[in-house]
Order: sequence, then C-alpha cells, then structure tokens
Amino acid sequence: MDIKLAQQDVQITFMRGSVGQIVSGIIWLVSTALSTWMGERYGILALVFGGMFIFPLTQLTLHLLGRPRALPKGHPMNQLATQAAFVAPLLLPLVGAASLYHTNWFYPSFMIVIGVHYLPFIFLYGMWEFSLLTITLLGGGVAIGLLFPDSFTMGGWFTGITLLLFAIFVQFTFRFSKK
Repeated sequence: MDIKLAQQDVQITFMRGSVGQIVSGIIWLVSTALSTWMGERYGILALVFGGMFIFPLTQLTLHLLGRPRALPKGHPMNQLATQAAFVAPLLLPLVGAASLYHTNWFYPSFMIVIGVHYLPFIFLYGMWEFSLLTITLLGGGVAIGLLFPDSFTMGGWFTGITLLLFAIFVQFTFRFSKK
C-alpha cells in the first residue's frame, strides 16, 4: 500500500474536504441563525441532529456534482475515515455536560470536539491544511468559552464562517499548487 496514493484518492474523492466543509459550515450557520432568532434550544437541536446528516449530505452533493460518493470498498483509508467520523458523536456527552454547566459553552465545547475530530484528517487526506483547521477550532473554542462567557452564538458564527472559508482555502491552495 502506498500511503501517498491512498491519501490522493481521499483528496480526489472528497474534493480535498471542501464539500464536507461547505455542508458542515451551512449546518453550523443554520444552527446559529436559529439560536439567534428563534432561541437556543432550536439551534442546539439543529446542530446535534443536523450533524448526523453531514456525511449523507456530503455524499448527495458529491453525487449531484457527478463525483464518486465514497472511497471504494477495501480502500486502505476507509477504516481511518470511519474512526474519524465517530469521534464527534462519541464526544457529544462532553458537550452536553459543559452546556448543562454553562449554556453558553455549547458552541465553544462543540468547537473543541470538532477540532479534535479533524486531527486524523491531517493524515487521512495527507493535508497540512487540516492542522490549521484543528488549531483554529480548538483555540477558538477555548478562547470564546473563556473570553466571551456571556455570548451564546459567537462560537457558532465563528465556526460556520471558518468552515466555509476553509473550503475555499483548500480549493485555492490546490489550484495554486498545480500551477
């Protein structure tokens, strides 16, 4: 098995992660908008339940773009991708505990969980760019939770925008590196 080739397969199949980041960013922004204009409970439910559909919506979007929806069966990166996918749901009780203690820690604690979730993506995709996303979300979650304890939605807006900007960034760095 050639790891570099396996990582290139992941990059090509999932468009360097950009489609998943767009889907995730939209879900975060919808959640935060609901929190802002309808109430915290609606935003929380939107992110928790919307998050369950990130991968299926990513697959649907890839399909609509005429791309493969997943890596082929038996691909050497499939197991790592599956393990990385389960990091966030398995850490949701931690988000729940933090939020029960301090409601305004919902988005910042979720940011930390998602930042941890992206750590294996550095190897899975073979892209240093995911280290920037990890650091931004982890550091942002800690900073917002500590420095802005009275803001419920700041972390949600920050994360949604960060994910969308990351999608643009990874496509730009890809196109720039090919010239």
